[in-house]
Amino acid sequence: MLHPSPSSSDTPDESNPEHAASYIYTYACHEDEYELCQLELRSLFTYRTSESTLYDRYLETNMAISPNRSPFIHYRIAVQYEANTLEQLEMIVQSIQLQEQTFKLMCLDAEQLFTYDEKRSIERQIGMNIRGKAQMKNPQIMLGITFANHRWVVGTCIASEPVWLHHNDKPKHYSTALSTRVARAVVNIAVPQPTGITMIDPCCGIGTVLIEALSMGIDIIGYDLNPLAVQGARENLSYYGMPDIVKIADMRELEGRYHALVLDLPYNLCSVLSSEERLDMLASSKRLGERILILATEPIEDSIEAVGLQVIEVCHIRKGKFVRYLFICQ
Repeated sequence: MLHPSPSSSDTPDESNPEHAASYIYTYACHEDEYELCQLELRSLFTYRTSESTLYDRYLETNMAISPNRSPFIHYRIAVQYEANTLEQLEMIVQSIQLQEQTFKLMCLDAEQLFTYDEKRSIERQIGMNIRGKAQMKNPQIMLGITFANHRWVVGTCIASEPVWLHHNDKPKHYSTALSTRVARAVVNIAVPQPTGITMIDPCCGIGTVLIEALSMGIDIIGYDLNPLAVQGARENLSYYGMPDIVKIADMRELEGRYHALVLDLPYNLCSVLSSEERLDMLASSKRLGERILILATEPIEDSIEAVGLQVIEVCHIRKGKFVRYLFICQ
């Protein structure tokens, strides 16, 4: 029996009210961020299970998380009905019980790309067999239909809300800060499952990573050596009603141990690092964090390995000719 789809949130949705056989997540990204997108999706959906398969444009898995987590995910369909052909699916969907609730059926691209007219035709063909009142605006139930993994599927559908876009409105900006989209993906790679995880951003700047982490319920703290950066981070956090979790400190003097650490190395004309300073910062990262993500504007594998860290994977984040390197270390 179908029920209204659960409301979306930034925190993981681990419940399974739909008793779905699996979930299909549709996603898209710019070619410059393809590596980042693929790494983020692998991180989010394989931290606890291997029953996840990543294809171009969609992912099928037995895990239910909020589509809002990823800046690349667009929709989540709970697979409840499936058939080899549309004609077979016409018969199957007649058993859907909507309890007099209104519905909308949306055809999504996955294994196949459909034209606008093809999508509307599929929606009419299947939708007319669902016993209920169709409503295009504000339906009580959103249903998704797509062709994925060599069969047609139908189920309740949740659209992603681009939460990170709202974070572009923060009052303080910095030219070299990560975009909110990249920051959110980096946080997801660092912390796929927030429950019980502690995180640190020891060079937090104006707080871009902090804001994305807090919006997903992650226990994070930030530090920066620059008082003006800390002041800017506090203003940005306050703007979104978030707690003041940032302090002035040199990361080389910090103590403690955190499950995850994100270090965005300074790189503009006012923040040129000497070899010794960079090694000190990398050594501090090794001391402070277990899962360590390092962002740099050049290949620094030799420096990373020199402080005893192991590079697990390297991801390239491009913007035109400009390249950021994301190193996943332990």
